[in-house]
Amino acid sequence: MCGIVGFLSVGAEESTESMRQKLARMVAVLAHRGPDDEGQWIRAEQGIALGHRRLSIIDLSPLGHQPMSSNSGRYFFVFNGELYNHSKLRADLEQQGERFRGHSDTEVLLAAIASWGLDKTLDRCVGMYAFALWDKESKTLYLARDRMGEKPLYYGLVPGALLFGSELKALRVHPAWRGEIDRGALTLFMRYNYIPAPWSIYRGVYKLPPGCVLKVPRDRLARRIPLNPFPDGADRGDMAPYRYWKSPGSLALDKTGSFEGSPTDAIDVLEKLLSNSVKHQMVSDVPLGALLSGGIDSSTVVSLMQANHTRPVRTFSIGFREQDYDEARQAKSVASHLGTDHTELYVTPDDAMKVIPELPQIYDEPFSDSSQIPTYLVASLARQHVTVALSGDGGDELFGGYNRYFWGMSIWRKLGWIPAPVRTAAATGLQFVSPAVWDSVFKLLGPALPRYLRQVAAGDKLHKLSEVLNTQLPDDLYLRLVSHWKEPARLVRGGFEPDSPMREAMKSKLPHGQAQRMMYFDTISYLPDDILVKVDRASMRVSLEVRVPLLDHHIVEFAAKLPLSMKISGGKGKWLLRQLLYRYVPRDLVDRPKMGFGVPLDSWLRGSLREWAEDLLEPGRMSREAYLDPAPVQEKWREHLGGGRNWQYYLWDVLMFQSWLRENG
Repeated sequence: MCGIVGFLSVGAEESTESMRQKLARMVAVLAHRGPDDEGQWIRAEQGIALGHRRLSIIDLSPLGHQPMSSNSGRYFFVFNGELYNHSKLRADLEQQGERFRGHSDTEVLLAAIASWGLDKTLDRCVGMYAFALWDKESKTLYLARDRMGEKPLYYGLVPGALLFGSELKALRVHPAWRGEIDRGALTLFMRYNYIPAPWSIYRGVYKLPPGCVLKVPRDRLARRIPLNPFPDGADRGDMAPYRYWKSPGSLALDKTGSFEGSPTDAIDVLEKLLSNSVKHQMVSDVPLGALLSGGIDSSTVVSLMQANHTRPVRTFSIGFREQDYDEARQAKSVASHLGTDHTELYVTPDDAMKVIPELPQIYDEPFSDSSQIPTYLVASLARQHVTVALSGDGGDELFGGYNRYFWGMSIWRKLGWIPAPVRTAAATGLQFVSPAVWDSVFKLLGPALPRYLRQVAAGDKLHKLSEVLNTQLPDDLYLRLVSHWKEPARLVRGGFEPDSPMREAMKSKLPHGQAQRMMYFDTISYLPDDILVKVDRASMRVSLEVRVPLLDHHIVEFAAKLPLSMKISGGKGKWLLRQLLYRYVPRDLVDRPKMGFGVPLDSWLRGSLREWAEDLLEPGRMSREAYLDPAPVQEKWREHLGGGRNWQYYLWDVLMFQSWLRENG
């Protein structure tokens, strides 16, 4: 795992020393991604500069040093990630007569590109990666990203150059940087709590979408051919990414339900695929372990790790004393059953809150998934003992694990037939009564109500239900469920919502079925832009490489073929993953309600975080900054402090932007 940076200059030729000084600054700020080594390669006459920070995982010798050149001297390369099938590719290349200096996956990948071409090589790759490739002969830069978006890659134009890097902070230190906040991206952030690709918080700076390659010939850059961040932009002659792999959503359009075997057959296939993925991802020249929450996904991954390992696997989890947020007990039970070498750490609110001032630097652009805090803490714990850790991310999106998939289906079946005007009237009626009054009513009627109607925070839930009632179409329901600020363009001054892959996907009539569509949308947006961003930034901040076996593209393609009944059954998600896990772990250890990997923000904002929050939310300050309208923020802040509503996620979005702005504005 590493950090990559670089730039391609056009116009007046620069000296090598001038380019080196710029590149050195860009490389230095990514030291956390690669503390073991650094390298630079510059060709001033061609305007290209490549930089690298190395976290040594495979081939710890100097033979794995980057930037790396091909044997022919035509290609120069910086690579971030891991190629899990590099041994197979190496053997194939050796049969063709290729000779290798070391045994790094980087050398194998570069040799494959030189021998087979870029697209054919990417088609054969299994791994997580982002890389930059310079073709000296054609004077062309290629930027590429893995199929699922596990590894990040930003790029953008500044006067006279195209910049690229693993994190935005590397671009910001280039002397030509003129970062301007993109109010459209900010509007998207307030809706989703993350900024979806291809956008970034800065105008003209983009995230390369997963499964894509961006080709930048230097002569086209010099002619100022426009950059278009969407993969279809090349149809208009723009410099735009192209897809080398169909997204899992696209696969689902034509393959959902095409698995023809029995449920037992499906369990066997998944066991073989995931076992193979785990086995390949356990290859490492440095200590390796796993992040274990005790949930279905991570428990399945650890079960297969232990089944493929002769010694106890190192596992790590953190816990909170607040029972509603503590997963450590379940993780310990699973670890004990499997016989892993388990380490757990119970963190205090003070431990967690000490992370908050670091968040703007860790995530580099506004990001407000509050599980960013425990993710960083468990990564820090693991890094004290290992350099590589496997995680269970991806199971929810691929196998139907989120509550919204089956809860959304249930809501729409029960309410979708009701005429829209009637639903709107009902929603208005629910909203007319404040949550506090609804809570009082439910408390008064509690003893007379059936058990399933005795709800905690009933008023808050009824107001959320009123938002759902206002939806007109199933996709609108999904958008409501995943949105924080429901009308973010009214919150952001000059705000608007630009197009995004998810909005484009919603225009399609396929895949059929609400749950399948929700999984599709999550896999192309929420997974790469929230979950994988969270894991990458938190782990790389402490120089820990995290690998995600469930996102092997063979498993993704298999999941896309499955009928819904093998994902959601009996009101529960991840049916197939559960059946596989039951082969290794007793049901009673893992069958429990799904928990979010979160922290008690609601009470912290009313208590120990209140002074910090009030400083960031001060109306005069927000008015001077002129990005957000302070009035709706203050309204929610007052309601939250008074206990009438729990607005923790809305407020956390604003606080994370304000905190980021204070550090980077």
